[in-house]
Amino acid sequence: MSEFLKKAFNDMKESAKAQHEVDKANFAAAKAESKAQWEEAKAMGRPETRKAMMQAERDEQIAQAKERINEANARIDAAKK
Repeated sequence: MSEFLKKAFNDMKESAKAQHEVDKANFAAAKAESKAQWEEAKAMGRPETRKAMMQAERDEQIAQAKERINEANARIDAAKK
């Protein structure tokens, strides 16, 4: 019985250590994400950053629209045959 308890407590100790490592990693990840959000928000206060981001969004929307046009034209050509 004594060996069983020793093994059980040793297993709990190892499990607690492993969980502590997981908790430390999760905390570090949350801290890094928070800092990234802060830096992004701070960067959005600069006009040049905001303009560049908005231009990138517009470029992406234009590319998607062109892709939709090409798909529609392909459907039209297929329907005409």
